[in-house]
Amino acid sequence: MSVYLLVLCLALLQQEGRAGPDPPGCDSPDVVKVAEEALGQINQDRTNGYILSLNRVYDVSVTEKETGGLLYELAIDVMETKCHIISRKNWKQCEIKDIGDVPVYGECNVSVNANPEAKLQSYLCTIRQVPVDAVLNTCPDCPTPDDLDEPMVKETAKLSLQRFNKESNHVNYFALGNITGASSQWVVGPSYFVEFTIVETVCSKRTDPSQLNNCQPMDCQFAHKGLCLGTHMTHEDKMEEKTHPDVKKIVDLKCEIYEPPAASAEKLNHEQAESGHTEHQHANHAHLHPHEHTHSVAPGSNLTVPKPQASLGIVVNQPAKPKPAPAAKSCPGTSRHDLNLWDFEL
Repeated sequence: MSVYLLVLCLALLQQEGRAGPDPPGCDSPDVVKVAEEALGQINQDRTNGYILSLNRVYDVSVTEKETGGLLYELAIDVMETKCHIISRKNWKQCEIKDIGDVPVYGECNVSVNANPEAKLQSYLCTIRQVPVDAVLNTCPDCPTPDDLDEPMVKETAKLSLQRFNKESNHVNYFALGNITGASSQWVVGPSYFVEFTIVETVCSKRTDPSQLNNCQPMDCQFAHKGLCLGTHMTHEDKMEEKTHPDVKKIVDLKCEIYEPPAASAEKLNHEQAESGHTEHQHANHAHLHPHEHTHSVAPGSNLTVPKPQASLGIVVNQPAKPKPAPAAKSCPGTSRHDLNLWDFEL
């Protein structure tokens, strides 16, 4: 009987060892939380492009570190939002580029230490536009991407910037930063949609227009920057163009100007000093600009994030490759977006 009990106990111990806890799945709250925090740090680490949003966790590996804490190796699917990096908004505040906005998707391989707070160690993201055919199969009338070097794209950015400088209540002129996206669509004629960044210059609005080409961007932490969308509509009727030359220069414009982080920090210090929470010594910086801020919006976050140890960055427009099957159980996780694209998986 004692031998039987001994064998039974050994069998139970072996079974208990085999039935140990499985690694967390891709929809595990802990895994999703680490992925979300890591993506926030990725966006804060970047200096150009558009803010990325989490679509799903594709794969995960978790190991315990000898020094304590956990090491997460994540593969996450991402989508580009309409918010530019210069806005410094939290990605959860940003709307993704949908099927009518030339959507961009991709994946990031991420390494994160959690002890217990998540700290990004390294990342490599690859993003690309959704193929035109996949968009047109679902939405035949949607805009299609244009080459950023096309003359009409540059003309649209130029006309849009001229309108902004004419109508804005900022005391300084703004200059073109970078053209960040362009698409076109047929309405009553070709319509061009161009996104571009702008930066405040050292030239006031009193500057002679003939000298604007010599205006240099303001090179300091108090310079305002912004993102604009200009729409340039041309008309097919050549006779109408002759009688009404401006018909080919109908420009609609939408700009979002961001409060400089340095100005936001200084404002916060002043508020804290006035409320007695901290003593603030005024910096000997005479570069305070008497701007009107009617069109300005504050950035979504002023948090600073430690630099990843090996920040590998973003690869753009690399062709998609077949993904390996996830190694972890219960992966991939649930997608948050599909854009209703037929026969195309983001």
